[in-house]
Amino acid sequence: MQLPLKITVNGDLHEFYVDASTSLLQFVRRQLGLTGSKEGCDDSECGACMMLVDDRPVNSCSYLALQANGRAITTVEGLAHGAELHPLQSQFADQGGVQCGYCTSGMLMSAAALLRMNPRPSDEEIRWALSGNLCRCTGYSKIIEAVKAAAHEMAST
Repeated sequence: MQLPLKITVNGDLHEFYVDASTSLLQFVRRQLGLTGSKEGCDDSECGACMMLVDDRPVNSCSYLALQANGRAITTVEGLAHGAELHPLQSQFADQGGVQCGYCTSGMLMSAAALLRMNPRPSDEEIRWALSGNLCRCTGYSKIIEAVKAAAHEMAST
């Protein structure tokens, strides 16, 4: 059964009919073609699919698209402003917080939510905010450094 969905993704309003069992991740990747958010575990364990729903991080693999009806969604594609990367994106690259890149979009979205709520987080607060995101490559220290550098950059602009 197809149900109406009215959703704003990265500032653009979309209206579709979707199956009631369609996850937000499936909708964004398949219907909108935004493939930055990844499907890792499909069980809310890894955080690779993290998106912001009304500025709150959610695992989009287990969040139904219809739950997002009438809400504002931000994906990793929505962080940049045109060709200008978000400070988190540029600092992840500059600080070496990216290796294979599979977890990166989820890490970026969790970090973005943190910095919106707390522009000057401690290392402990960063670790807590990223605790739902798994990375098998980096050992996390460079990711934490990237978030701190982005916070500093954002505070000085």
